Amino acid sequence: MIIYGINPVLEALRQRRVRRLHVGPRNDRRVDEALAMARERGVAIDRVNADMIDRLARGGVHQGIVAELDDPRDHSLRELVESAAPAAPLLVVLDGIEDPHNVGAILRTVDAAGAHGVVRQARHSAALDGIAAKASAGAVALVRIATEVNIARAIEELKALDVWTIGLAGDASDTYDEIDFTLPTAIILGAEGTGLRRLVRDRCDRLVSIPMHGGVGSLNVSVAAGVVLFEAARQREKGRGTGEKGKRKD
Repeated sequence: MIIYGINPVLEALRQRRVRRLHVGPRNDRRVDEALAMARERGVAIDRVNADMIDRLARGGVHQGIVAELDDPRDHSLRELVESAAPAAPLLVVLDGIEDPHNVGAILRTVDAAGAHGVVRQARHSAALDGIAAKASAGAVALVRIATEVNIARAIEELKALDVWTIGLAGDASDTYDEIDFTLPTAIILGAEGTGLRRLVRDRCDRLVSIPMHGGVGSLNVSVAAGVVLFEAARQREKGRGTGEKGKRKD
């Protein structure tokens, strides 16, 4: 797995995930910080020319540094749920989100809001290296991730694990602030433009929307994730929610 950019690389070094570091001809205090950390952790360091660092980053904005990571361990849904203990799990499920900028931004928000993991699809999902890793500002090395073949089945499995599944849909009559996020919850996000796929939508326990008060009809999916996740964080910090769970679909 290849990541680049100062913040993602520094975070991966802190998490002891880096196998090899490639550094281009750039003098920078934070690059020096990464080099010092790599030496301290016994990470192999390659000094390369500008053309090589560009090739390694595949044209991305690398800030003169690229890291090779050990492949991230993929977690099971049960592991994500159990990792939250003793708190109630708070998860995010990505249904076909393929824009790496959005995926990276969601990972960053998941970490910032104190959520416990992300569920993504094996296909029709952005890769976690490169652009997504840089957009995550290092969160890709921190957030637990489960990769599932079928998101609709994953939702059914989460329900069997007593996790309440809440899908975001612009046409839903209920709003996100009516949900009690202090309960075990998975927030289901669909791809921008198409939203939740029908089979995924039908399996959610409840659908909610974010009220829009201007001329634009919807939010970017990563912004929507932030709105809902920080409402969940607010409720959990207060130790209470609305108390309304609603009726689970059969």
